Amino acid sequence: MKVRQFFCALAAAAIVSSPSIAYLSGIEDVVVHKPVKNVILLIPDGMSTDGVTLARWYRGGKALHLDAMASGLVRTYSADAAIADSAPAGTAMATGHKSHTGYVGVLPDANTMPGLPALAPEDRKRPVASILEAAKLAGKATGLIATSEIMHATPADFSAHDPSRKNYDALSEQQVYQNIDVVLGAGSKFFEAANRGDREDLLAVIKSRYQYVTRPADMRQVSSGKLWGMFSETALAYDMDRDPAAEPSLAEMTQKAIDLLSQHPDGFFLMVEGSKIDWAAHANDAVGIISDVLAFDDAVGAALRFAAADGNTLVIAATDHGNSGITIGNAATTNNYDKLPLASFIAPLQKAKLTGEGLEKVLNADRSNVVEVMAEYFGITDLSAAEIAAIKQAKPGSMNYAVGPMIGKRANIGFTTGGHTGGDVTLYVHAPANLTQLTGTVENSDIAKYMAKAIQVSLAETTQRLFVRARQALEAKGAKVAFDATDAKNPVIVAVKGGKEVRLPVNKNIAYVNGSPVTLDGVTVVSGGVAYVPQSAIELFD
Repeated sequence: MKVRQFFCALAAAAIVSSPSIAYLSGIEDVVVHKPVKNVILLIPDGMSTDGVTLARWYRGGKALHLDAMASGLVRTYSADAAIADSAPAGTAMATGHKSHTGYVGVLPDANTMPGLPALAPEDRKRPVASILEAAKLAGKATGLIATSEIMHATPADFSAHDPSRKNYDALSEQQVYQNIDVVLGAGSKFFEAANRGDREDLLAVIKSRYQYVTRPADMRQVSSGKLWGMFSETALAYDMDRDPAAEPSLAEMTQKAIDLLSQHPDGFFLMVEGSKIDWAAHANDAVGIISDVLAFDDAVGAALRFAAADGNTLVIAATDHGNSGITIGNAATTNNYDKLPLASFIAPLQKAKLTGEGLEKVLNADRSNVVEVMAEYFGITDLSAAEIAAIKQAKPGSMNYAVGPMIGKRANIGFTTGGHTGGDVTLYVHAPANLTQLTGTVENSDIAKYMAKAIQVSLAETTQRLFVRARQALEAKGAKVAFDATDAKNPVIVAVKGGKEVRLPVNKNIAYVNGSPVTLDGVTVVSGGVAYVPQSAIELFD
């Protein structure tokens, strides 16, 4: 009740009565006439502008769902670098704070980029609340979707906190105990006890809390309640390579999440990531980029259809960063770029029936059928000896790195890097009538602030509620505090006062009070050697 009263008071104080402004400069100019009920944030990881243009031309120039939403640009740099890694870029979009390479849902060690405020020493690596956590604390339903493993950097940024994006055990455990209503994606092997350093059987926990599905047909049968779906042991396939009977499309997952979450009377927050646009860009695989940009755009379409019918839903799409420097035109077109017909760029790409990743499934064991396969599935009949050798020698899981550039070269597609890029990216916003559309060139951290403003929650107050320094707060209550690391992979904070013992397992939302479980409103987190617990854990000693 206290939390709900706080958010209601905040909403009343924050509504602005001034008239709309014709030209907006960013988050400061946003006017909220009435709190928005639902927010859908869609992130096409690593999607550069030329990749969008290429996808549009690939399907004949037909407008994308994204096109009508374009409203500005997003600056993507992180706290300490001009070119961002997905972890800090997603953290900025989720929490309103820029962070350091590899950091998930926590502050950096320092803000070194121009214009950023100095960071207090005590705030280094401090967990900060995400918009998903703020929405959940305010009583909304929440959802998380990705085509990568669900504990990968971007989905983790909205649902977990750790200074290492590689700490899959901690990130996935926090996600399971975050009490998210709908989770759809992949990565089931990372939840199995045998594959975890902590030997936690998280699949068993999921099955005890959710309707757990592993096939699209089973997902479609769920009509209400909480749902967790994982459709592959690792990441899902590129949409072009996808078996519809085994894996749902991103649009199908988005629609199912909307169907379930929209049943909640207080609204919802949903984050959807088209994860493998980024992976294709790393491989300079134009076909993979097109495949998953179009699949992502279909998911945007599902979100927009719901928003149009609902009338009180904010839809935002923005990538966390660019990748590959993809260009329509390359060094070979320097002197004839304006004379080449569209087919020079598109026809070679349209011959592809698979991505480079999908190619591995149709090559035989000794890869002696390279020439035949490339002719049948990619329309390439002029392979050089070096290209044939590159395909034969490609390591498992990296075939798109071998094949992608071959197709790109024939389609006059340029790439400057196999890594991320630091340019501004396009901001796409569909705002309901009661909310000013965010426009102009904004910081990636402004996206979180805009969403928070729209649904009238405070990220700062949520952080204060969910991430209290455990030792200081518990000792202030008169409790003696110890850290039980008997099982080093499953540490527990122990607080004792009088006849009351409270045990707080790290990465869970559970407290054991004299052995009896109590559910907390957030997870216990250790970051930078400091333990943080929700205020509800401290209140157990009231």
